[in-house]
Amino acid sequence: MREGERVTSLELFFDLVFVLALTQCTARMATKASWDGVLKGLLVLGVLWWSWVGYAWLTSVVDPEEGAVRLVMLAAMAALLVTALCVPGAFAGDALLFACAYAVVRAAHIGLFMLASRDDRALRSSVVGLAGSTAIGVALLFAAAIASDGLRLGLWGAALVLDMGGPFLFGIDGWKLVPGHFAERHGAIIIIALGESVVAIGAGASVVVGAGVVAAAVLGTVVIGGLWWLYFDIVAIVAERRLSKATGRERNEIARDSYSYLHFPMIAGIALVAVGLKYTLTHVSDPLGTVPAAAMLGGTVAYLLAHIAFRWRNIHRFSAQRLVCACAVLALLAIEIAVKPPSIATLGALAALLSALIAYEALHFAELRERIRHLA
Repeated sequence: MREGERVTSLELFFDLVFVLALTQCTARMATKASWDGVLKGLLVLGVLWWSWVGYAWLTSVVDPEEGAVRLVMLAAMAALLVTALCVPGAFAGDALLFACAYAVVRAAHIGLFMLASRDDRALRSSVVGLAGSTAIGVALLFAAAIASDGLRLGLWGAALVLDMGGPFLFGIDGWKLVPGHFAERHGAIIIIALGESVVAIGAGASVVVGAGVVAAAVLGTVVIGGLWWLYFDIVAIVAERRLSKATGRERNEIARDSYSYLHFPMIAGIALVAVGLKYTLTHVSDPLGTVPAAAMLGGTVAYLLAHIAFRWRNIHRFSAQRLVCACAVLALLAIEIAVKPPSIATLGALAALLSALIAYEALHFAELRERIRHLA
């Protein structure tokens, strides 16, 4: 296991390749603003997320910048880049190429884990189990590539469920991780996802930057900043300390549940918010429409609910105020569908709700927040 807890430059470089994959998924959902398009975009994002998760666990065990590991990581990055380029056609003409490139990404991951576990019987047993679930997931993607359109969606869903279910089926005992490093990697990927939302604002802005576009950009920044605040102000700090205090099987289970699983709805939620932001910047005075509104507001709800589950899993405490906010955002979605206000008004209401939640938590938990943020 690695001695330090520093995220290396190669890991950050690998994460930047994941940026393209995330951007492609967001663009796919925004371009095809339909329920089918959103579902397919989320399925692709889920598959790519699980491949990223595997490398987050791997680099807690091996130093990615040492020896042949560096070369294998670079090869995996090249394959991930090809996979990301295939995202727009992952359910059509590029389905087979997507499956091939994705198989290389996963094979490199398993290969490095096999090398890392050669002197550790418990880790080797877990890696063999992971290899089995990975092989099933990849095989289903190959089957989906040659299947008919009606069957393809079901095969993708099965591939994602069975692959992500591997840690439950094959156990969690043998895995090892460096808590600080592991938490930092996931914090960095949240930043990357939020950065994609900023890119969505820039990509959605019209050539003529008028008052409406400026207002939408400012409100969009408030929303993105609110999502950042809700994670990094105290939640990320508490979660990292909880992971560091746990040992053995308990640490592995917390890492699996809190980070590998519960961070996916956070990432997916941010990606969906980016879809709504991109649409808002191009249609400032028009109603969002059902699908873009469901993406932006539903993504926010998914993000908040994931935070509630994240907090409960880590410290067994329930966040009532975040549930209230999630319900208020759902009510806003109902109003959007029924009344169809201008998209900028919906964005402004969302920014106000998130700001109110942050203000309430900052005031109501001021003393606790001060202790957590300044605890040595």
